[in-house]
Parts: sequence; C-alpha cells; structure tokens
Amino acid sequence: MPRKSLTPQITGNILDYVKANELEKGDHLPLQMFADAFRVSRAPIMSALKLLEIQGVVKAESNRGYFLAVDPRDLGAAEPVNSADDEGDDPIYFRIAEDRVSGKLEDRVSENELMRFYDLPRTRLLRVLRRISEEGWMERLPGNGWAFTPALTSKKSYEDGYAFRAIIEQQAMLLPTFELNIEGVKRARDVQTRLRDGGFETWSRAEIFRANNEFHEMLVACSQNEFFLESLRRINRLRRLIEYHITIDRSRLPKQTVEHLQILDLLEDGRRNEAAAFLYTHIMGAGRIKTPKI
Repeated sequence: MPRKSLTPQITGNILDYVKANELEKGDHLPLQMFADAFRVSRAPIMSALKLLEIQGVVKAESNRGYFLAVDPRDLGAAEPVNSADDEGDDPIYFRIAEDRVSGKLEDRVSENELMRFYDLPRTRLLRVLRRISEEGWMERLPGNGWAFTPALTSKKSYEDGYAFRAIIEQQAMLLPTFELNIEGVKRARDVQTRLRDGGFETWSRAEIFRANNEFHEMLVACSQNEFFLESLRRINRLRRLIEYHITIDRSRLPKQTVEHLQILDLLEDGRRNEAAAFLYTHIMGAGRIKTPKI
C-alpha cells in the first residue's frame, strides 16, 4: 500500500520529548533539533508542529519558529492516532466531505456546532479536522472556528478542472526542461502495479486518490517548472472534496492503472510526444467517466 504518513508518530515523539526534557511554556521548539533527534527530514517535523498548532499545543511566530503554548503538565499522555483516521477513512471524515458538497455545512462552522451535528467528542473531531486541514480543504480560524477553502463542488467546475489538468499536464511533458525521474518512475510503476493487481478492490478511497495524485504530480515535476507543478497541486486540492463524494466505480480502476503504466512505458522508450498525447486523452476520458455521476 502507499506509504503511511509519519506525522502521527512524529507528533507523539515531540510531545514525549517535551515532557521528558521538562520544557516550559514559551520554550522554543527548533525544527532542526527535532529532525536530528528523530532522524528524519524537516518536512515531517513541520507537519507535526502544524498539527500541534491546530490543537493549541504550540504556536507559530513569524520569522521565529514554533513555541510551546501550554504547560507540559497539562498534556497528559500522548494521544494515540487511529491509523484509519490518519488515512482519511473515518466515516465522519467522509460525512463532512459529503455534507459540504451537498450544502449541509456552511462556509464557516464552529467546533461546538460540528460536535453537536455529528455527536462527537472533541478529541475525535479534532483528529478528523487535523486530517482535513493537512489536506488543505479546511482551515482553522481564531478561536474554535473553521472555514472551508474553495473547492470544485459543481459539475461545471469539475469538468473545467479536468480540462485544465489535461492541458497543463500535457504541456508540462512537452517542455524542453522535462527530464524523467528514474526513481520516481520506479516508485510510480510499483504503486500502480499493486493497485492494478488487487489494490483496486481493497485500498481506501483516500489511498487510491493519493496514489493517482502522486502519479500525475510526479510526471509534472519532471518538467522542472514549479509553476506547472503548483498549478496541478492546487487543482488537486480543489477537487479532493468532490472525489471523495463520488462513489468509486472500482471496476474501472484496472483500466486506469494500465493506462498509467502505458504512459510510463512510452516515456521510458523515449516516445515523449506520444506519451503526452496519450496522457491528454487519458485525463479527458477520466473526466467524462466521473462527471455525470456528480
């Protein structure tokens, strides 16, 4: 299966470190110190600190970094994170997505409103909201409020999103700066092969969405043009809600993964123009299959 996020583990490690070293409220929490201590890159440390900021455990100060915002004695034991929640499989997670798309949830909501609406304790709600915030379709407001970020929630915007993706992904592949990432291709081939050979029946919606996003973003990253890559990442964030709202037709996934593997074959054979044309057709075809079901 796709690799699980390190964020929950690192979050717990940071809390353990804070308590074991008897840090005090207001103490600085250096990213590099944690990266060295836990033997990871700075990226998962940053993700963990952002989640702790959402919880109110740490606070970020512009150009200064992160600082402990609570008395460590009030932290208690590090709260375990359910692996299903981390992967976005909690039924509440998908109910929030579906209720947002169907218009049941306003642009701004409070934690208390969500707790009443879904009959949840705050701890479980915050776990789900942390995941949503990390994915970028909801953000925390001052206090206990949350706001949904813009998303593709209509048939027209969804169709336009696929047309946009088809054009920029094809053109990114045709740029003179395009250079195939051999390791990236190897990883993508492995994931797509496992998805084709049974994963399409057992992987969650979140895992399938992530695997396919990573495939397309890997290809665009080969263009070595950050504007193309950031444009694709933005449209993927915007379409996440509607993708989770759609009931997956798993029977079409083997064909989709076969087409992904064909694109990789063409690129490795040096047939980039053919790969770009096939990629365009592939994306537009996927859009036609999904759009009528919204």
